[in-house]
Amino acid sequence: MADPSDASPEPTVLRHAEEVMGTVFSFDVRGGEPDPVQRALEEAVTQLHQVDAVFSTYREDSQISRLARGELSVEECAPEVAEVLGLCAEAERLSEGWFSTRYEGRLDPTGLVKGWATERAARHIAAAGASGVSVNGGGDVQLFGVPGTQRPWRIGVSDPLRPGALAAVVSAADADELAVATSGTAERGAHIVDPRTGRSAVTDLVAVTVVGPRLTWVDAWATAAFAMGSREALTWLESLPDIEALLITAGDEVRCTGGLAQRLG
Repeated sequence: MADPSDASPEPTVLRHAEEVMGTVFSFDVRGGEPDPVQRALEEAVTQLHQVDAVFSTYREDSQISRLARGELSVEECAPEVAEVLGLCAEAERLSEGWFSTRYEGRLDPTGLVKGWATERAARHIAAAGASGVSVNGGGDVQLFGVPGTQRPWRIGVSDPLRPGALAAVVSAADADELAVATSGTAERGAHIVDPRTGRSAVTDLVAVTVVGPRLTWVDAWATAAFAMGSREALTWLESLPDIEALLITAGDEVRCTGGLAQRLG
């Protein structure tokens, strides 16, 4: 009979859901030493609440609200503000202005903050030794490593025209890090702004899902691509390195980048 003391310990599995930033963040963490990984998870949750306090446009006392009103300078804000605004400027440049931090004339980096915060949370936990990390921030997901099973991480992409159905399943096979973000009107209505007019974007699209290594960027690219419309968005997304995408029009037409099939499974 085998000695029970010789049995390998069960791998760490931690799951947590946190309401913050106006949505729910779901954590699925596998492997690593339990104590440091648990601490890193708790620290990541704390960081998300700090991000909300600094960047929320719904809080009059947040640093981003005070910055927008001219009550603070960027230098007087937390260092993360300058970091995020720098990333936003780069996103605006690379999207030729289709990604914007201006909403109704007011500073609003919301289109990048959630993706950046989700990626940062996942990266913090992975750095603590977890072998697999999945953080889902309101439907946008950052993955690191593997879940410790024979199957890779898999992410279902909701079909915006058929509630409860999936339009595709993205696999993280052969990817140490992978992110998936969707922008569209199915969940939140017309909330994406056309930077040329400052009003809600009116395009032929109902959803754009972007896949790439980092959620900071794929979240921003999904927003920009939706504002462009399917024809211009597909051409632009094809030009971006390490980026694949799935576009669904209001007429139920599905368009995708050339390499997306390699990410489905």
